[in-house]
Amino acid sequence: MNRIVACVPNFSEGRDRGTIQALIDAVTSTAGVALLDHTMDPDHHRAVLTFCGTPEAIVEAAFRAIRIATDLIDLRKHVGVHPRVGATDVVPFIPISGTTMQDCVQLAKRLGEKVGRELEIPVFLYEGAAAHADHAPLETIRRGGLEGLAFRMASNPDWTPDFGPTRLHLSAGAVAIGARPPLIAYNVNLYSKDVETVRSIARTIRHSSGGLPHLKAIGVELASRGMVQIAMNVTDYQVTSLLTAFQAVTTEAGKRGIEVAGSELIGLVPQAALDHAAAASLKLDRFDSSQILEARIAETMLKKDEIKPTLPDFLAAVAEAKPTPAGGSVAALVGALAASLGVMGARLSQQSDSAVRLLELSHQLHRLVQEDSDAYSKLGDAYLIPKARPDRPRAVSMALQRATEVPLEIAEAACEVGWYLHALREKVKPAVRSDLTVGLTMAIAAAQSGLSTANTNMNSLINHDLVSFLQVRMAKATANLDELRGLC
Repeated sequence: MNRIVACVPNFSEGRDRGTIQALIDAVTSTAGVALLDHTMDPDHHRAVLTFCGTPEAIVEAAFRAIRIATDLIDLRKHVGVHPRVGATDVVPFIPISGTTMQDCVQLAKRLGEKVGRELEIPVFLYEGAAAHADHAPLETIRRGGLEGLAFRMASNPDWTPDFGPTRLHLSAGAVAIGARPPLIAYNVNLYSKDVETVRSIARTIRHSSGGLPHLKAIGVELASRGMVQIAMNVTDYQVTSLLTAFQAVTTEAGKRGIEVAGSELIGLVPQAALDHAAAASLKLDRFDSSQILEARIAETMLKKDEIKPTLPDFLAAVAEAKPTPAGGSVAALVGALAASLGVMGARLSQQSDSAVRLLELSHQLHRLVQEDSDAYSKLGDAYLIPKARPDRPRAVSMALQRATEVPLEIAEAACEVGWYLHALREKVKPAVRSDLTVGLTMAIAAAQSGLSTANTNMNSLINHDLVSFLQVRMAKATANLDELRGLC
């Protein structure tokens, strides 16, 4: 089983899209990690990223994001309704598959030590990772805000951070890092501007005040929307479902003459939680999630579908005694790898426009790996048509055209990758420059290979207008490649 961990860091920034994008780029630049979701809220002044990956990669991705948050977010200028103690406020690790809660505890400790040592931010371990019972509930760490935490750190030995300095970071505050099961961030909005009343509702329904088990709730104002909100965390939806939480808010709001405006999910939610809520609201007997059409289709197709080809599969296919996949597909893959190296360099140097374009080129070249193989398969099929058949010349001509256009497209895309890599080499640190040089060499090789293949196939074309058109493109790509070589 793949070892997968999820991480859901919360950052004290919900208004500056540039900062949010920098946080996203920090995560997505990490190999072995996939960004699943991100949200931002101007009233809460908060952003939440959800990503997953291998245990080895997830800590690096989280650290990169915390480092960016430390550089770009200043709590001294921060005003938002959500409780917080840090620029990076909280970083939970969640076991998904092939991992345990104890694995996540170790990841929390590893990240905490790195943050404390390299960024000099005090770190408090919470939930499953907490070394002190008082630190386990996140709300106790946030109690009294930054001022309350600073006071406890200065006056109570039990509030010495688990890692890092014994005083708050000047602009980044502190960070809570922990391990926990999945929770659901679920909010209910009310048509009211009475903050005290909504706080009263939150106190009534939350677990800590004797309300619903496994439910945390606060009441906040949504100034930009002219209403108030019950912001909740459901920590065990099998005990307290989303429907139960919603009905509790509706009941308490109704007692006070307040109407519900709607509800919202923040981040991702387990499908089972929605199934549970739907089954409860409809009073379904013996409901099973396998009765959901899409779930049954996905399960059936997963069993039926073949395993996707891996790199070893591709290498074995190239080595087989058959004409496809061959040179064009290999050139496209080399070009895609070169573009991916460029994406890494662009993200590390905060060149977001270059990163976006290079990612597009990487996807384009990856697609051309299969398209080149398909083009040559169709050309082979066309040549197998008996010569006496009247449709053979047209079939061969069309197949040859495609077998020429695909490698030419590979060459053009690889040239563009090369130019981006050349420009980025001057903007990155020396340690990354060598990687971009590798990428540039690969891009030049991919472009040369594509041009060579396209030229060979073009010599067999008999449509003179098409040949003239393709020759113009070939000449432009060749000049582009020669100029790129000259700069290297």
